[in-house]
Amino acid sequence: MLPRMSFLRRAFTHPFVSALLGGVLVGAAFLVALAAGWVGGDGDATAAPSLPSLPAASTESDGQSPVNQIYERTSDGVVYIEADGVRDPQQELSPFGGPPQQRTATGSGFVLDEEGHVLTNAHVVDGADEVRVSIGEDGDPVPAKVVGADPSTDLALLDADADSADLHPLPLGKSSGLAVGDPVVAIGNPLGLDHTATAGIVSALGRTIDSPNGFSITNAIQTDAPINPGNSGGPLFDAEGEVVGINSQIATAGGQGNIGIGFAVPAETAGEVVDDLLDDGEVSQAFLGLTGADITPQATEVLDLPVDDGVLVQDVVPDGPADEAGIEAGSAEARIGPGAIQIGGDIITEVAGEPVDSMEDVIAAVEAREPGDDLEVTVLRDGDEETVTAELANRPEQATP
Repeated sequence: MLPRMSFLRRAFTHPFVSALLGGVLVGAAFLVALAAGWVGGDGDATAAPSLPSLPAASTESDGQSPVNQIYERTSDGVVYIEADGVRDPQQELSPFGGPPQQRTATGSGFVLDEEGHVLTNAHVVDGADEVRVSIGEDGDPVPAKVVGADPSTDLALLDADADSADLHPLPLGKSSGLAVGDPVVAIGNPLGLDHTATAGIVSALGRTIDSPNGFSITNAIQTDAPINPGNSGGPLFDAEGEVVGINSQIATAGGQGNIGIGFAVPAETAGEVVDDLLDDGEVSQAFLGLTGADITPQATEVLDLPVDDGVLVQDVVPDGPADEAGIEAGSAEARIGPGAIQIGGDIITEVAGEPVDSMEDVIAAVEAREPGDDLEVTVLRDGDEETVTAELANRPEQATP
């Protein structure tokens, strides 16, 4: 069972690209002209939880490939997940005219600690009546409860009823040390084929992808390591055998499966979410309530804009923080290349006193704050510059389309 979802590209680029999520997730399409969704964040950055560390992969010639070494040392910590009763969002109605059908979703995950906590994607267990995990290659299914889930980052924390002897925790590493071209290994259960290892490189860093509820996940890792339906929630390892990402999406051409473009949620984001979910089962995230498109040289020329850098405000959530602060959305539509954008609204030039080059800068400023914090936003309107203060709110359950 595999839904599709578009991922957001930088403004004024190329047409829609689909992304597949390997468990169950609402399909959604967004204009590629929008550089990010309804802006929100998950509070101040915190260190990843203290978890056991793995020895580095040997560089000596011992008859084992690096991928084999990583697999041998980590595969016992990878789990197979079955979630019963998950609604299939690809079907708005059942074939018989009733509510959407429910079925068993499958995905991947990995053991975080000796308490039996397992990390996976939120879309794998969303709405599940019953969850089972099989730990290691030959582990029998054991029941697991959902401690909490955060659709905005597509992460969920489970508590597996497993014997401590069967638990082999895997450490969360740091994606910040990655560089394009670095080798990575994915282990998961694509198409139900449990404990499958695939290898590739880091293809790009700092990508922005869509979350299940329409918000943006920033700093995603792009990789060409083959990832397919069922890999969702599984670990992406670096050459040292540390988890640097949680595999979540793949881009496709016409929904044809893996084409060598996959995305993983960074380990730092996972660490913050895990901390919050362990504390109270919820994740507190700030919300500004607007969408924006990056200003590019092409946009400046075509639209005769007064600045070369910044963000064109596209939409503002009614009664949201941006709206209450007086930030104005676009009022007319223009086309640049294949994309349609809203013009006539405010241009964001600074956030918190720092220049804005792209929507990612706005997102980062919100992510560094918590609900209730004030955020200064400088906008250009009709040739005049004005700084307004928005009081950030709690992020709603769903981004407003």
